Amino acid sequence: MTEIREIDAQAIAQACERLASELAAAHTGTEKLMVVGVANGGIVLGQRLANTLGKELGRELPLGQVNITFHRDDIGTNPIPEEKQSTHIPVDVTGYTVILVDDVIASGRTIRAALNELFDSGRPARVELAVLCDRGGRKLPVQPDYLGFVEEADSDHKVRVTLDLEHPERDRLVVLQP
Repeated sequence: MTEIREIDAQAIAQACERLASELAAAHTGTEKLMVVGVANGGIVLGQRLANTLGKELGRELPLGQVNITFHRDDIGTNPIPEEKQSTHIPVDVTGYTVILVDDVIASGRTIRAALNELFDSGRPARVELAVLCDRGGRKLPVQPDYLGFVEEADSDHKVRVTLDLEHPERDRLVVLQP
């Protein structure tokens, strides 16, 4: 695959800061607030947003993650991927406003699966979606409430995001074509 576009660490950092600020402004009075990253791409972004948002709100936020493997709609036709991160939700989600976080949104199928996994854990009062990059190509009526940036890509292109919690200067997003 050939790299055709790149978003650098500085642009990603700015997008993350903006996402956290928008979330903080929207949730200043939200008492039961939780951040949940979608495995595997949304976990580091979820951690980053939970840390920054917690500082802006002056409190620590529960942070969880969901693994969507068994809620995928193509599980019968594609092999089950090797599980890297399992679902972990530190508190009962019932009554919480959950900020569901992923790095890239395309068709919307991953988010649908993440919602199914999340609702297996309880009944949140509200779920909002925060995404770093919208690559377009929606197949389901799923839109982010909070969005870092749009980087439209053809259906045969790959959008690869690398986020490093310890070394954010290594962050990058690349669009690759076959």
